Formats: sequence, C-alpha cells, structure tokens
Amino acid sequence: MIFCVEDDQAIRDLMIYALNAAGLEAMGFEDGTAFFSALEKKMPKLVILDIMLPGQDGIAILKWLRDDVATADIPVIMATAKGTEYDKVIGLDLGADDYLAKPFGMMEMVSRVKAVLRRTSKKEASQLLQMGKLELNRGCHTVFVEGERIELTLKEYEMLRLFMENPGRVFTRDQLLKNIWESDYVGETRTVDVHIGTLRTKLRCCGEYIETVRGVGYRMEARL
Repeated sequence: MIFCVEDDQAIRDLMIYALNAAGLEAMGFEDGTAFFSALEKKMPKLVILDIMLPGQDGIAILKWLRDDVATADIPVIMATAKGTEYDKVIGLDLGADDYLAKPFGMMEMVSRVKAVLRRTSKKEASQLLQMGKLELNRGCHTVFVEGERIELTLKEYEMLRLFMENPGRVFTRDQLLKNIWESDYVGETRTVDVHIGTLRTKLRCCGEYIETVRGVGYRMEARL
C-alpha cells in the first residue's frame, strides 16, 4: 500500500490512478491529520509526501516518521516545488529516500516509487527474522505472532532476537545474563527464568518454540 499525502485533490486522484494502473495499491490523504489517522490502522510500504500541506507541513511529518521506531524505516518520497533546493536538502538530511520536483509526470512518479521499493525491499529482508508463526523485524523493533503484533519489554525483545538469530543453539543462563544484561550485571540466574516465563506467555502459541534444556539452559526452534 502506497500512501499519498497531497492537499490538491485533482493531483492526489491522478497519483492514485497512476499507481493503481501500475499494479500498486494506493490511498490518498489531504493533510497530516488524515494521514496519521490511517497510519494507526495500517502501515504503508511507501509514502509520497508533499512538503506544502495545510497544518503540519511535509518536513514536520517526515521528522515525526523518522523519530518513531515503528515508522522510521518506511520509505518516503518528498514532493517539492520546482526550484526549492533548500526544502529538498532538508528532506534528504532528515532521511527522505527520494524526491519529486513539481510539476512531475505520473510515469516518473511510478518509476521512482518502484525504484525505491526495490532498494528498500532488500534492506527489509535483511532485517526480518522468521521462525514458524513468529516474525521479528530488527529494523523497527516489532514482533508479530500469527500476523498480530505483540508488545515486549526491551529485555524480552533482546532475548527473543538473540534466540531467533541463533536457532537451535543452546544458551546457558549465564550466557543469557551476559548477552542481555551485559557482563557487569550483578544478578541471579533466576532473573533469566522469570523473563523466559513471561516471554513464553506473550508469544502464545509460539511460546513452545523456547525449549528448556535440563541442566544447561534454553534454546529456540520452531516445531513442525
């Protein structure tokens, strides 16, 4: 899904039509308020963001996207008025992936969207860890069980990431303490057991992937 944030309805409708014609799903929004409302329900694959918007401008919206962990990796193409080099530079410095100078052709827009999606899809693949019905994205620190997002504490997340990066490997409690709580942490191995218990509960059906190796520690692997 491509989100197009453009206050001119005629341009917005044309953008959506061109993207749909190219086989890409798209939705349009006239301002930041409508865009953020939609963002709470669905994460887009890419955002085309006009700089000149009523209320919050595109630069402020881009900064918000990049400052939030959940949206930091969403590709953004900025639409700038022709000749506004300052806005273009600011946008790129804040993390925009590309820009379109208005007025732009629809074929150029579709071409740039596809190019950015190709680049970012490779990056996303390297950030994604999957195990059975469990998915962890290292780029945006999200975890999904059967397609539903679950919330973990930082320590639970780091422990899960360590397990998923090393499927089948057995970790002793001391190794987990050293890796998750760092070497200077002074605590009992019981801390690990407590966190394993809460992690298993939050992972629901995938909690059984974490196995207790009696007398040694824990390992994680998907069960068929």
